[in-house]
Amino acid sequence: MSQKILLTSKEVNIILHRLACQLIENHLDFSNTILIGIQPRGSFLAERIAKILRDEYAVSNLKLGLLDITFFRDDFRRTEKVLEANRTQIDFLVEDKKVVFIDDVLYTGRSIRAALTAIQSFGRPKSIELLTLIDRRFSRDLPIQPDYRGRQVDAINDEKVKVKWFEKDGEDAVYIE
Repeated sequence: MSQKILLTSKEVNIILHRLACQLIENHLDFSNTILIGIQPRGSFLAERIAKILRDEYAVSNLKLGLLDITFFRDDFRRTEKVLEANRTQIDFLVEDKKVVFIDDVLYTGRSIRAALTAIQSFGRPKSIELLTLIDRRFSRDLPIQPDYRGRQVDAINDEKVKVKWFEKDGEDAVYIE
């Protein structure tokens, strides 16, 4: 299976800083905003963005949570594959807060639909936005669009977009295969 690089480590870094700046433009001091990484792969992106906001832009009161959507997925019982749940880590109130969901790839929209259902267990947010590193725009099953996107990709047929994170894969890169 051949793979083509879509984003190098340097390009990923530039995009992460741009996304962080866009969040600052819309949320200023983050006093009423919560970042929620969607487990498993969105957690790497969320933690990176949070680190940039804290370290490079001095956002001190940033709240970051990680949301497991395994049992909220609409394909939960439709596959023979055993799904492995991750641990949800939200130790603050979501009620009446602005929530920014963060995921690495927006594909069909079904993970975001599951996240919308799952977050209701923690309260009723004031609003919800979506930040994604890769937007596969012609692959949607549901009418879901990102508010913040790193790169738009037009992958066809059975092409897969693979995001690699240094923390897990030893490199920052995005490939299409």
